[in-house]
Amino acid sequence: MLALFKTKTNLSTVQAQLKIPEHIAIIMDGNGRWAKRRLMPRIAGHKTAMNTVKKITIAANDLGVKVLTLYAFSTENWSRPSDEVNFLMQLPIDFFNDFVPELVKNNIQVQVMGNVDGLPKGTQIAVKNAINQTVQGTGMILNFALNYGGQVEIIEATKAIAQQVADGEISPSDIDANIFSKALQTANLGILAAPDLMIRTSGELRLSNFMPYQAAYTELYFTDVLWPDYTADNLVEAIESFTLRDRRFGGLNDKYESES
Repeated sequence: MLALFKTKTNLSTVQAQLKIPEHIAIIMDGNGRWAKRRLMPRIAGHKTAMNTVKKITIAANDLGVKVLTLYAFSTENWSRPSDEVNFLMQLPIDFFNDFVPELVKNNIQVQVMGNVDGLPKGTQIAVKNAINQTVQGTGMILNFALNYGGQVEIIEATKAIAQQVADGEISPSDIDANIFSKALQTANLGILAAPDLMIRTSGELRLSNFMPYQAAYTELYFTDVLWPDYTADNLVEAIESFTLRDRRFGGLNDKYESES
């Protein structure tokens, strides 16, 4: 069925053929294995991965995606060797110094979710500068999950709501999905907070603590392609799969009922 969509070199044509997810989230996995297969240090995989981020960002923007959320560094990643962590903390500095002008040119706005204040000072400055320099962008939102953990996000949201109750701002009976969503780190994304499609590269079949609340009805797509090798064509393949899926959100639609 995927042979229906074979004009991948022209993203505008592809856009007309496919159902483009408004919000795509990607777990960018496989950098270390990519480097190991080439007898290179792990940091070489992370460096190449930075170029992949640039290519996929532009491709997603050209396809008409409204939000692209990238899992860049998790709260669990601090347990990696210190030299690798130090390199990963330098990457946002190098990335934004190089890529922000192109983001501005393409009307892309940078946002970040996660504990930014827990990052090294230089990384914090680079992140905040990128946010400020692209704040006028009205096109796609490039949303980095940086020093992010989904369980921590839920716990912090619960604490914030509990404080509202303690302060008398709301009562326990007022708490609903809307109030809880507003306490999450994706609140600024509004109706686009929940990803339509979540992609994980490298063949692993788990979410790894990435947006567990928001992904309740997200379509999942797993590929064996390692992130440094990921291309715009691979992104289109994932969107092809998404296009052919029937999203019912726990209910039924006319197509399902007529076939049952």
